[in-house]
Amino acid sequence: MNLDQVVLSPVITEKGTLVGEKTNQVVFRVRTDASKDLIRTAVEELFKVTVLKVRTIKFMGKNRRRGAIRGRRADWKKAYVTLKDGDRIEFFEGV
Repeated sequence: MNLDQVVLSPVITEKGTLVGEKTNQVVFRVRTDASKDLIRTAVEELFKVTVLKVRTIKFMGKNRRRGAIRGRRADWKKAYVTLKDGDRIEFFEGV
């Protein structure tokens, strides 16, 4: 697996922004089969920062229904990445 395929996208929410300001953490949506060590390596290589800790949460996809058609959303995984003091990842520059 390539390192650029591990981190899918940043999670830009009110809670994620608040966590980033208080504890120098960044929240990412990652592949469901990615381990903490793989996430750490991918973030360090992609963003050129030092990662201190990685915490992960797995979410089960919800059952959905549209009329008589039933379906299910995909399972996904979220990673809280704690960065070293002084390191930052800016997603919106100049705002």
